[in-house]
Amino acid sequence: MCVFAMLWRGHPDWVLVAAGNRDERHERPSLPLARWDDGSWIIAGRDAVGGGTWLGVSETGRFAVVTNVRGQGDPDPAKASRGALVVDLLGPVALEDVVPERYNAFNLFAIDEGRGSYLSNRPEPMRAKLAPGLHGLANGMGTQAWPKTAALQASVQRWAASGSDDIAPLFDALRDESGFVTDVPDTGSPIFIRDPVYGTRCSTVVAVDAEGRGLIAERRFDADGVVTGETRLPFSWMV
Repeated sequence: MCVFAMLWRGHPDWVLVAAGNRDERHERPSLPLARWDDGSWIIAGRDAVGGGTWLGVSETGRFAVVTNVRGQGDPDPAKASRGALVVDLLGPVALEDVVPERYNAFNLFAIDEGRGSYLSNRPEPMRAKLAPGLHGLANGMGTQAWPKTAALQASVQRWAASGSDDIAPLFDALRDESGFVTDVPDTGSPIFIRDPVYGTRCSTVVAVDAEGRGLIAERRFDADGVVTGETRLPFSWMV
């Protein structure tokens, strides 16, 4: 993911409301959101090259999302895949068992058994508990608040407070192509990137209500920013 926001146990009606965009080269193949047929209980899109994913849920009560970190040079092919890390954390691997140094630069949110956690390896390895409330990620160091992240967080919070379960406004917020003014280099990009080579490939929304009823939805785009497909899948958590 390249911009992501979530409200984690920050509203009485919602355990989780999350929204984010995956930006990637359009030539890199991927599989659409689906229930994986490997017995893992994972629901996610899939990178057809590395086999991992950028965001997903598990019907065992897990959630994970990862972003890369800009300015760290080219990925080291000797290091493990960030997408594989998400798959591990949606499956049997505990956050405490992850060795951050094994991976290229990343920021990650994970939810497991009602606990929210943040994990990163830049500027140094760290783990932290997520307090209830709004959280966001982009491609900076740690949870550095980029303008587009703050704008998406505000949209997520407004949606949770709206009293509606129609996720269309969250997809609208993820389609924002307006730039954001900032004095910090490289942080003024829009939420939605329309570019023929490297741009927004898909938008994903996750909502889990207070009873554990969940929905994960993915909207996919081509190199011109045209919608090519949408998938919505219900799931459930014990809460």
